[in-house]
Amino acid sequence: MTRINDVLVDITPEVLLKAYACGIFPMAESASDPGLYWIEPDRRGVIPLGSFHVPDRLARTVRSDRFEIRIDHNFEAVIDGCAKPAPGRRKTWINKRIRRLYTDLFAIGHCHTVEAWQDDKLVGGLYGVRLGGAFFGESMFHTETDASKVALVHLAARLIKGGFTLLDTQFVTEHLRSFGAVDVPRRAYHKLLEEALAASGDFHIWPKDRLVTGSEAMETLAKR
Repeated sequence: MTRINDVLVDITPEVLLKAYACGIFPMAESASDPGLYWIEPDRRGVIPLGSFHVPDRLARTVRSDRFEIRIDHNFEAVIDGCAKPAPGRRKTWINKRIRRLYTDLFAIGHCHTVEAWQDDKLVGGLYGVRLGGAFFGESMFHTETDASKVALVHLAARLIKGGFTLLDTQFVTEHLRSFGAVDVPRRAYHKLLEEALAASGDFHIWPKDRLVTGSEAMETLAKR
């Protein structure tokens, strides 16, 4: 992983989008650290949409519609959930500058959430950045088993339906590997990124207020 340099001045959403287009993204050391720095991994995590894998047990959970999936419904609650400590994650890199920056991106339509709700309560979800035909996943969380996994399945279906070509996960974890995530060398990643930026992905191919069922999501994945 290459840490390029510390961000000593405030950055705008427009500068952040240009950074993503160049293959870099910001992080902070911790929630209490006011600073940011640019990251360009030597090997980038991606989930190839053409081979996105849903384990059988999870597929049954998706089809059961145990969770209601909402899009861009409550960004602040999602980033709050992602910032909280969780098993295996005692601290977070989401500081105040990150919150403000991605909130501004959300306001101009380049940051999105996929949210899992149960009994009218947010129990999991994810957020990420959209640019051309690329979606850059930032963080995810859950308070109910499988909630964030179901959100990820719905995200993949939406991206495929909307003509996206790249689902960037930044890094690969064992959790993401179960969906088909792979490490891509920097040069190969930049080729994928260039192709994706030339595309016009439609994140709202399914309108945000339309309830997409688990069966619809799975059928979309099956049609690849």
